[in-house]
Amino acid sequence: MSSAEIKAIAMLLRARNAIDERIADVVGRPAAHGHLSDWIAAQVFDIALEPTADRAIDGYFRAGPLAGRSVNIKHYPRNQGLLDMTDAEDLDTYLVLTGPRGTSAAAHRPWSIEHVYLFDAQGLYDTLHSEMRRIGVATSIPSRYWDQAEIHPVSRNANFPLSAEQTAALEEFRADAV
Repeated sequence: MSSAEIKAIAMLLRARNAIDERIADVVGRPAAHGHLSDWIAAQVFDIALEPTADRAIDGYFRAGPLAGRSVNIKHYPRNQGLLDMTDAEDLDTYLVLTGPRGTSAAAHRPWSIEHVYLFDAQGLYDTLHSEMRRIGVATSIPSRYWDQAEIHPVSRNANFPLSAEQTAALEEFRADAV
């Protein structure tokens, strides 16, 4: 055992705990991965979050073309083409925030938002079901569906255009943002 490495890791964890505490103070929830991405999505996309965590629905869009529709918010450090899906019939959309495309082979996966996708939940479920795909945790989504659902940084989903303000807010979370 290396005493210097133990001390270094302990010091870094204390620093991370202090940062997590500051984040929790701002978002009003623990700085856990899902809570943070839910909060960011709520701010950028005007989503009213549910007060308690629900398996299928994280909140509802308050305005715009999806006003009143339910949403399940996901964040993945890397887009590996996988989506945790549910068969909940009352879920309308998946809003998926991801880091860069690729594998998770790297030791460090920085928290970032490089791409945003908006899927019609029932349409995606029905399509995958008709293709005889397994649906549930880590559902493999063909790249053509990711491409069709992309709303940031490339807007391919004409049903949900982003404002300049939304685009600027999302750009703040790029890994290379300064």
